[in-house]
Amino acid sequence: MTNLDELTHWFENKNKVFVALSGGVDSALVAYAAFQKLGNSAVAVTADYKTLSAEELDTSKTICSEIGIKQLFLDYSELENEEFVKNNSNRCFHCRMELGNHLIALAKDHNVEVIVDGTNLDDLGDYRPGIEALKQNGIRSPLVETHFSKSKIRETAKMIGLSVFDKPSNSCLASRIPWGQRVTAEKLTRIEFGETIVKQITNVKQVRVRDIDGSAKIEVEKNMLSVFDDVVFEQITEKLKMIGFTSVEIDQEGYKPGKINVIAD
Repeated sequence: MTNLDELTHWFENKNKVFVALSGGVDSALVAYAAFQKLGNSAVAVTADYKTLSAEELDTSKTICSEIGIKQLFLDYSELENEEFVKNNSNRCFHCRMELGNHLIALAKDHNVEVIVDGTNLDDLGDYRPGIEALKQNGIRSPLVETHFSKSKIRETAKMIGLSVFDKPSNSCLASRIPWGQRVTAEKLTRIEFGETIVKQITNVKQVRVRDIDGSAKIEVEKNMLSVFDDVVFEQITEKLKMIGFTSVEIDQEGYKPGKINVIAD
């Protein structure tokens, strides 16, 4: 039995399932397997909680269209949650607790007993308080239970023809703001615009624009740093200052998830 067979078989004897679907490859593969086994008894649920980029939301719709799975949306604002907005090291825990509560309420409305997410084996090695929150809410992780690593997920997604198989990992826009600096709608908007600007000018896919006290710190993969010559950097700086950043720099160490979370208390 292949990994994909195991994943699909995981949904055996489940009556109705909600798949918490972002715009990434992990939850896309879970949604695919669920739909293969359960058909219309599998439903994707995407949370539009105002800290996810429009690009991610659009990608989630594309994924559901490719798979053929029905998609529901949860619409609420994390910016109304003070525990989230104050942005301490437990921000992701509060985010995922709130998401779990919304998912559970929606599941009750639809008589759904099983909710699953896209957590995989590689996620378990990082500091991920959000995973603990989802677990406390009884949300299952089929990719962990069937031993999928990130590389295996990408390989399998490519094999079955999911367009997001090589999509760079992403996270909510609030992750660009160091712990201890409040999350605001204004910051999230300029971060999202900033990343779009950098992608359009450079064609680099994996981009983070960190908002550090109003200053933009751009992270890309180390092998892409050469793209940022003087002309390109000047173009980017001009546009980022127009949308509200006070200064701009390129992080010469390259992209690393969660790097800024040691900067602020």
